Amino acid sequence: MKRKAYQVAFRATLVVIIVAFLSTIFFANANLSFAATAKKKSSTVVKTSAVEYTEAQIKQLQSELQITKDQEQLWINLTQVMRGNAQDMDAFFTKARAENAKNMNALERMKFQGQITEIQLDQLKKLIPPFEAFYASLSDEQKKDTDTIFRTGKYGKHKRK
Repeated sequence: MKRKAYQVAFRATLVVIIVAFLSTIFFANANLSFAATAKKKSSTVVKTSAVEYTEAQIKQLQSELQITKDQEQLWINLTQVMRGNAQDMDAFFTKARAENAKNMNALERMKFQGQITEIQLDQLKKLIPPFEAFYASLSDEQKKDTDTIFRTGKYGKHKRK
């Protein structure tokens, strides 16, 4: 028995609607905090601001990469952009909380997630030039460590076998 074109179109439309609905549910449960710490106190998750998270990342990277005096100014340039991006993200989330982001409907939540993605893309575009200059100044060993950190997210653990 042949299916008519409208039956196929109906099923395809239904699949798209279900995917959109499930995506909305996923985004509705998204945490407004930039990052939540891995450690839990009681049954609550401690929220960390983007600035706090970024400062921790900077300290960890600095100790892992053993930045030389020749690389210091490039490192400072990079960390200034990182800190600025974190401050911008914190300001965005503070504004979102003030505008009662918890009461968003599904469409508003999807648009909110789109705004977050656009901000992150803009921040990445600002971060790439100073990172590129800093990365070019690294020794081969530092580049290897940096590549591993970015690939795995692990600091220091990749050296142990």
